[in-house]
Amino acid sequence: MTTWERTEVSTIAGEREMLEGWLDFHRETLALKCAGLGDEQLRETSVPPSGLSLLGLVRHMAEVERIWFRRVLEGEAAPPLYFSDEDPDGEFHLGSADTFEAAETVWRAEIERARELAASRSLDDTSKEERHGKRFSLRWIYVHMIEEYARHNGHADLLRERIDGATGA
Repeated sequence: MTTWERTEVSTIAGEREMLEGWLDFHRETLALKCAGLGDEQLRETSVPPSGLSLLGLVRHMAEVERIWFRRVLEGEAAPPLYFSDEDPDGEFHLGSADTFEAAETVWRAEIERARELAASRSLDDTSKEERHGKRFSLRWIYVHMIEEYARHNGHADLLRERIDGATGA
């Protein structure tokens, strides 16, 4: 498991730096929620019938990064990593061979690709692909990603507390 540190977001930054800062803050928060746990703990689910786990959340966020930055923003042909039409929640359905190390590697790669794709664009640039019949500005994608991570970090808080009692971060 790789070590992550959470950076503090500037309180006086410009819009882009602020958006990127908060997105990175939330990415790092999810990583910290997983830190120090073994694969079995990372597979532990919340409460029946939910299959929500920290490992599943990391896989889900790899998919979300991939969809919004590669497919929607850039228009890349980037097929799903973990889900399919037959299993639309596949990222949460873990097989015995699925490990956190593998999921984290994929997640980090998707984050790096997202950063690369966004780096040369204006916040006003719109996506190359439509989703639900609409195009999206990079600004909108950043705000959506912050919302997506913040929501799932709330889930991660509860999962981590259930696993070992750890709170905070």
